[in-house]
Amino acid sequence: MKQALVFGGNSYEHEISIVSAIALKKVIKKELAFIFLDEHGEFWEIEPSNMKSTYFSKREYKKAKKLFLQKGGFAKQSFFGMSEPQKYTVINLVHGGDGEDGKLAALFDFYGIPFVGPRVEASVMSINKLYTKSMASICGVKTVDYETIYKASRDSHEIAFSYPVIIKPARLGSSIGVSVVKTQKELDYALDVAFEFDDTVIVEPFIENVREFNVAGAGGVSGIIYSKVEEPKKEGYLDFEKKYLDFSRTGEVEAAGIDDGVAGALKDAFAKIYSFGFAGAIIRCDFFVVNGEVYLNEVNPIPGSLANYLFADFDGVLNEVIRSLPSPKKIKIDYKYINEIKSAKGKL
Repeated sequence: MKQALVFGGNSYEHEISIVSAIALKKVIKKELAFIFLDEHGEFWEIEPSNMKSTYFSKREYKKAKKLFLQKGGFAKQSFFGMSEPQKYTVINLVHGGDGEDGKLAALFDFYGIPFVGPRVEASVMSINKLYTKSMASICGVKTVDYETIYKASRDSHEIAFSYPVIIKPARLGSSIGVSVVKTQKELDYALDVAFEFDDTVIVEPFIENVREFNVAGAGGVSGIIYSKVEEPKKEGYLDFEKKYLDFSRTGEVEAAGIDDGVAGALKDAFAKIYSFGFAGAIIRCDFFVVNGEVYLNEVNPIPGSLANYLFADFDGVLNEVIRSLPSPKKIKIDYKYINEIKSAKGKL
């Protein structure tokens, strides 16, 4: 079955999704279809030759053919009516809202469209950093201490941590709305920025000189396929601009210079998170290592350009995932209960 990249979405990370799709076009060797989801929830068929950033920024995609979700695939409207749906294995590349919050996963499941990406439950647990910390605790993976500030009660909240601290919107990725706050004087502005994107904010202590590692992986036919362990090159915090450039990466990275014990601990923590319900997805987990202990920082259920740069053979990984996608449970409807009632009580 032909593969289709779905990207865009009604999200603060809309443009990042476009950059990811353009990057993956250069990486995936198979012929791909490209389906753009605009901010109004409409799907558009994009010709491969039009996969350029300016095509979307100038809204030239509106000249393309509109697609409609139908049972089993995407259909086109013509003078003669709706076409038969084109069947694809969809690769969900919509970052943030629509893609990572479970909306598209629910739609694809409902319409019987096989897809690579997090399922509804995994999306819910990873889109919200509060839920992610709870999930990690259930899995036996440590996370950094935190406290929560709600927009409605921000004026009465006193931060318990010593400065510096890091302020994060609870439901946003790509470091959007994130600030490192070094003094009380900087706090109000940082909260103003974060509350522009979410009504719930997480506060964590900012750990100086911490080592950060990224591990990607996916479920294959024979179990979890791990990427290389990467130690990002950074000065301070990885902000939006640095991560935006990161999404366009296509070249393979060097493995981190760490011993087997640390690498094994990182992969063990990754496996615990992935096994919680991420079957069918290619995810990336970002970890801190502090005094030899592994802490989960974030789960990226649809990482930028699917973290292709962390794998030696990304095409092979993608094919393995597609071969082992979860099968939706088929429920047999036989109306046995209603028929039994009718037989016992007469006309219902």
